[in-house]
Amino acid sequence: MLPYTQLPDYQRNFILLLVTTTLIKLWLAAVFPFTGDEAYFYQWGTHPDWGGFYDHPPMVGWWLWVMQQISSHPVVLRLPAVLLWICICFGMMDLVDRINPGQVEQRWLLGSLFLTLPFTWALNFVTTDTPLIFFLFFSGYAFIRAELSGKLRWDIACGVLLGLALLSKYFAGLLAITYAAYLLPRRRGLVRVVLIAACALPFMVLNLAWNSTHCWNNILFNLINRNQGAHFSASQIGSYLLMLIFLITPWSLLALVKTDQWRKQWYVSALFVIPLLLLLALSLRKQIGLHWILGFLPFLFLYAGLHLQLDKLKRHRRWNLLLGIPLLIALLSLSHLPTDSFMASNRHTDIVMHRAGNLLATSVMQDLPGDTILMTRSYSQSSLLGFHAGVYVPVFGAGSFHARLDDGITDFSSLNEKNIRIISSKPIELSQLADYFDSVTLKERSVEGATFWIADGSGFRFEPYRSNILRQIATSYYAIPAWLPTLDCKFLRSYGFI
Repeated sequence: MLPYTQLPDYQRNFILLLVTTTLIKLWLAAVFPFTGDEAYFYQWGTHPDWGGFYDHPPMVGWWLWVMQQISSHPVVLRLPAVLLWICICFGMMDLVDRINPGQVEQRWLLGSLFLTLPFTWALNFVTTDTPLIFFLFFSGYAFIRAELSGKLRWDIACGVLLGLALLSKYFAGLLAITYAAYLLPRRRGLVRVVLIAACALPFMVLNLAWNSTHCWNNILFNLINRNQGAHFSASQIGSYLLMLIFLITPWSLLALVKTDQWRKQWYVSALFVIPLLLLLALSLRKQIGLHWILGFLPFLFLYAGLHLQLDKLKRHRRWNLLLGIPLLIALLSLSHLPTDSFMASNRHTDIVMHRAGNLLATSVMQDLPGDTILMTRSYSQSSLLGFHAGVYVPVFGAGSFHARLDDGITDFSSLNEKNIRIISSKPIELSQLADYFDSVTLKERSVEGATFWIADGSGFRFEPYRSNILRQIATSYYAIPAWLPTLDCKFLRSYGFI
């Protein structure tokens, strides 16, 4: 191996970018506040389950359980997200070598271009999308290897990795649809589709078995509860298109539109064209999240690396670096500016809760009687407070259709006559709590200039809570269709609703 100083410019630039962006990613992982979603998924790792959780299949919970055996420091917990795009980058570069042998400079320039994209160095949050994107890409990697080699072992790997992606998030079904759309019109395509599906099936069977004994939580959440109120909106389509332009960057998108090689290597371009078109169709009825798009962009940039001229790859790399400067400044501000800098913002309280969660936890626990249980009124606040306090914090009240892990953890019947302290970032009306306690007192506490309300309830009354709150939850979030064969539903069974 040549010394660094003797390497070609394109290779030295790649190494420099790899080291620089990795250091930025590690720094952001260390200093950027832990998010409510991350703290919620942290609880999945703390309470691992064998086949799923309320919102999604279990993969990120399994990953975080492993990371927690090492440490619960944010850098360790976020390490899979830090390494995610680096692993994908090397996978893309390997595919360039195999599809266009001998194009050495093209390989390194694609790697450099990909590392400069803002989302590859700025997004270091460990969520359900972390394992999803990993397995989506490497399932697609195996699919391309199968196309290049004609060997069945790559179709088997493709199916297994697709199954693992589906065990991360049902959203992986878009890639399954893509495989079918590409293969079925081709000779022996049906055989390959059946093989890929058979290799993915055991992972879905595992999740379906879990659902049948856990109220069909994944199915209800993903197909019914989260889609209530879906409607056509032109703004949703516009938002989706703007996100695409930003993530792909205007210059790369324009250059790709001008290429005429879409059908030449359809086994590559299909992996992003079909899913992105399906997402466009979904945007007619739903708001598409930024994270929905990310899993398919590596295939788009693989196509760019194969078909854009070298001078364009170099120019786009420079422009990507300029595009990232405002984002880096924003992340610096959120991470390091004093929290009182955001006093004028309506997000000030949220910023304090994320930036100073440890101070809030200390403040609300310093006078907490030993027989009192700490709770909040939202999953995000419970997760953040629990992460910083080092205790599990249940949710008091109905909450929302999101993130109902607590339904399977906290047994409110066992809390009858107990004392409960409820923390909220919004004012608490004592009249809303009077029916559920013998007595309630209210006080305010300031942390970093943000006001939090504390309600101390003595003598929790389970029966009215069951009749009002738990019955509402059962009706809203556990209305299991009769056609689903339910073997057990702990929530409904425990509270006598079945």
